[in-house]
Amino acid sequence: MTTNEQVTDVLHYTAFSSHPEGGNPAGVVLDASGLDDAAMLAIAARLRYSESAFLTGPPEGLAGEPEGLAGAPGRAFAVRYFSPLAEVPFCGHATVAAAVALAERIGSGDLVFATRAGTVPVTVTADADGTLRATLTSVEPRIEEIAPEDLSEALAALDWPSVDLDPLLPPRIAFAGARHLVLGAGSRERLADLSYDFERLAALMRKLDLTTVQLVWRAADTVFHVRDPFPIGGVVEDPATGAAAAAFGAYARELALVPQESVLTLHQGEDMGRPGVLTVTLHADDPRVRVSGAGTRIPR
Repeated sequence: MTTNEQVTDVLHYTAFSSHPEGGNPAGVVLDASGLDDAAMLAIAARLRYSESAFLTGPPEGLAGEPEGLAGAPGRAFAVRYFSPLAEVPFCGHATVAAAVALAERIGSGDLVFATRAGTVPVTVTADADGTLRATLTSVEPRIEEIAPEDLSEALAALDWPSVDLDPLLPPRIAFAGARHLVLGAGSRERLADLSYDFERLAALMRKLDLTTVQLVWRAADTVFHVRDPFPIGGVVEDPATGAAAAAFGAYARELALVPQESVLTLHQGEDMGRPGVLTVTLHADDPRVRVSGAGTRIPR
């Protein structure tokens, strides 16, 4: 390890669960001002979590609207996210983890994260039992078609016959800070049976600049079960994916799969033994998507 990596205080939190054994673990470094890119990547690689968050402040030189950083002295931070293999522009679960870690130290309330994808406001509140819950507001999302040949390659890498897709959940690429390919599973059994060609899917994802592939099964009108292969991050599967949840919310609204004003519940991690719950809130008068979840520290 490098010298600055050795002296760095790395916190361990899980997001989208109030229990340390649930949700998606993330490393959190609240003061990464002394770390260069190589040191941050080395820490993320050592932790082997799908992503880790590295905070500095006040934010300078990152994407985002300047007015989004005003009026929040001491509560605005520049944030970078690293998987074990590379930096990613935005990560929802590491955002929730970092926000909960900050709230434990500076109190609940509003935060502003300046990320490489844009400015992300976050609000942390406490439930009646003391559980901290963070709500992030995504950057403005967008949805695009996927080329037929790329869809065919994705299905081949997943070993999913096209007849296993849900025709009511059309394949699309969705963005709300990072790009995700959304594929609808025709059954819960199809979703549960995940065994894919790691390198083949990673190659396609690099070509399409995807962060994860979000596999979705619709259990009820506003209830979904999801899984997210993440081979380009060096991880077979992400246990709970806030950025993909935001992208999916935008996708569901854009395709009129849910009302313009909706609250969606996404269950993720059950098939990995790390159950988590992501709440996605859509507003008709705002294209951005809210994603909420509990978070807690992982004892070390």
